Amino acid sequence: MTLHAPATAPRPEQSVTARELVFDLVFVFAVMQLSHHLLEHLSWRGAAETLVLLLAVFAVWYYTSWEAIVVQATHRRTLMMILTVILLGLFMNASLTRAFEASSWAFVIPFLLIQLGRTTWTLMNAPDAAYREHYRRTLIWLVATTPLWLAGAATDPNLRLWWWGLAAGLDLIGTWLAHPVPGRRLHSEHMVFEGDHMLERCRLFLIIALGETVLGTGTALAGTTLTPVVVITGTAALIGTVALWTLGFGRAVHLTERHLARSANPVRTSRLAGNALTVMVAGLIVVAVANEQVIAHPTGHPSLTLTLLLFGGPILFLLAQGWYLWAVPGVWSRLHLAGSVLLMLAGVITLTAPPYVALILAGATLAAVALLDPGSG
Repeated sequence: MTLHAPATAPRPEQSVTARELVFDLVFVFAVMQLSHHLLEHLSWRGAAETLVLLLAVFAVWYYTSWEAIVVQATHRRTLMMILTVILLGLFMNASLTRAFEASSWAFVIPFLLIQLGRTTWTLMNAPDAAYREHYRRTLIWLVATTPLWLAGAATDPNLRLWWWGLAAGLDLIGTWLAHPVPGRRLHSEHMVFEGDHMLERCRLFLIIALGETVLGTGTALAGTTLTPVVVITGTAALIGTVALWTLGFGRAVHLTERHLARSANPVRTSRLAGNALTVMVAGLIVVAVANEQVIAHPTGHPSLTLTLLLFGGPILFLLAQGWYLWAVPGVWSRLHLAGSVLLMLAGVITLTAPPYVALILAGATLAAVALLDPGSG
């Protein structure tokens, strides 16, 4: 069955509300928690745990932000929904660093209450048949993965990653594919949706992740003696962060806004923005951890782990943004591809170099890429 969107007159455009900004504050805390978890568990398993938690946290932020737009954030009932998610989200995010230890239920119970409760609420308040059909399918997907989340919370911590990894992976596939169900499809062309609003929400979340990178750099500087090499590494870390900010809010924003202005499918434009943002935020968390590590031990021993953090994080950011430009505005960004290749080469070159040298080269490479972005001015 194919359900098409009704030909409904567009609603008045709404700007980001103060309640949405307060909601974002809970996720400033979440990104900090995720960075701390990765910093304390610098291993492949620690990276996998952080990724699973990031996917869960980002799903809560993304679905809630999206559904507040569908039902309109200015409505009183939407305010009550957002406040409920803020309360549950605070407890969920507080347990992130211990979710794979003794606090599995403290994480998974508020997470599931948010996901299932909010989606049911949106189904009941959806503005038209097309959205109601979509949220029925979304609820089916979420109910299907709920036993996996519960099994992970109940099992031994050593097995928890497998259960939660499978659940988070299926939730991610559902999100990226718009929750398909056999025989039921939803064409999003001409659906009424405030794409400008959702893209602005995505940019605000990107600022949250960039802010954590700056905060991590500042925290590391405050916790060590300001020797010349520490000052140099702190400066290089900040330059790299500013370069990523420039790329995140440069030409890509102009191209996306231009595409959205003439697009008949704002839902697709916004949905793919969320897909790309997931990877970009993951890259920024990795960057934050790498900067803290190098500033704390600028002349320490080089390692493959540190190289992967220093150069892998920015590569994730560039590749995700480059993919979005190709998938949505249809622009093939050679700059993002070339920047990723240069970062890989720089990582190979600095494999045996002191950490501060690697950070300086990473920052310089990102600064060069940012300066070449046509929208950097």
